[in-house]
Amino acid sequence: MLTGLKKFAILCHRWTGTAFCLLFTWWFVSGIFMMYVDYPEIKPADRLAHAAPIDTARVQLTPLEAWAKLKTKGEPDEVRLRMFDGRPAYWFRLGKARAYVYADNGQLQVKFPPELNLRTASAWAAQPAASATAVKMRAADQWTVGGLYYNYEPITKYSWPNGEQVYIPSATGEVIQHTTRWSRMLAYAGPVAHWLYFTPLRKNPQLWSRIVIWLSGAATAVALLGLFAGLTFYSPSRRIPFTGTKRLHMILGLFFGFLACTWAFSGMLSMDPFPIKVAGEDPRIPQALEGAPFAFENFTVKSPREALVEVSPLLSAREVEFSQVGVRSFYLVTQDADHSRVVPMTEAPSMEFDRAALLDFVTKASQPTGLTEARFIDEYDAHYLDRNRELPLPVLFLRMKDAQQSTFYIDPRTTRVVGSYSSGRWPERWLYHGFHSINLPVLYKHRPAWDIAVLFLMLGGASLCVTSVVIAWRFIGRSVRL
Repeated sequence: MLTGLKKFAILCHRWTGTAFCLLFTWWFVSGIFMMYVDYPEIKPADRLAHAAPIDTARVQLTPLEAWAKLKTKGEPDEVRLRMFDGRPAYWFRLGKARAYVYADNGQLQVKFPPELNLRTASAWAAQPAASATAVKMRAADQWTVGGLYYNYEPITKYSWPNGEQVYIPSATGEVIQHTTRWSRMLAYAGPVAHWLYFTPLRKNPQLWSRIVIWLSGAATAVALLGLFAGLTFYSPSRRIPFTGTKRLHMILGLFFGFLACTWAFSGMLSMDPFPIKVAGEDPRIPQALEGAPFAFENFTVKSPREALVEVSPLLSAREVEFSQVGVRSFYLVTQDADHSRVVPMTEAPSMEFDRAALLDFVTKASQPTGLTEARFIDEYDAHYLDRNRELPLPVLFLRMKDAQQSTFYIDPRTTRVVGSYSSGRWPERWLYHGFHSINLPVLYKHRPAWDIAVLFLMLGGASLCVTSVVIAWRFIGRSVRL
């Protein structure tokens, strides 16, 4: 029986391996690029990096005075103060509607004409407006496919001779995508190739998902067949019965074959091929931290201009966010991802929100179940970690007394939930992230240990695939001659 299975496995692996050896090579090589290259996207840190410091002296209107210029009933859902087109402006959001009101004279900016968007794109790219080429997009391209285009159309793409491209929708006037010639080249070598994220395929999300699931599932089966065939050949008491490329392939397969299986299988899991309803985190704490409905009267004791003056010796403010936790209202003044200040209405600016008050607030918000654990941590753990150390520390660690053991990580500098986890998500954490990204705390904590380990595994897997390509090529050549 074992001999029959062995022959069957060898025969299947020979034919299917011929078809999948190039795909595996593709995935391993692009995976190496994925270690250090991301798909182009605009992150909050990018917006801050491209923003101009707020000109405090020109902030003449209060937020209520600016809101009155819009002649809109009620109060906004969100308010921020930032520079726009070289002037300080209040940014208001009410539902899906967005508008700017300049803080110097109350002028409205609810429409975004081409000449304004060109200035915005030019400032973002730090390139002269005169040398830009503007194209109104009629369909999604490689860098807006997957929802970005359809969420913001119509969009104008501004391009410069040096390869920079900036995308701005006419409805919002804000940059939603930015690429350079170098970032596009690296993205094609990494994320685009690895995810099969090509525009014609990605325009059909259902088809793309099915292709990735079936390819990764079939690749898992092929890798298992090869691993089984190799194990049946191997015996510690005798030599490997091959020479040359086949011998090297078997040696590499015995070392890296299991890795190929787990990487292909965990990659398939990223596409959620087995839809199972998993209880997520209890929403009470995140909802409470989002704050009560915005009220202008909560920000009358201290104006945004006064808050900016208070923090001016400490940082160069690029954005002021109007925030509230419980009954405490404050301005969150930010320079960049690493420099911000909490400015309460009746207290001096501080590095972070009052820890005791934050802990008391989330404890009350967790009722009636309550908390099993609450403490501040200054190191990453198994569920809150970042190999690039971009996730903030310290954070408030909370675990609730609910069935799914909802766990939250809250940044005291911003009072935002920056990480979460529930017991039902363990397959995603370990079977996908653990196997696919090798995101183990001990490796992340001691960089470049993670780089060395993953590069070794990637290069080993790629070498295994290259030997498979060579063997497949020879096999096809013999078959053609016959």
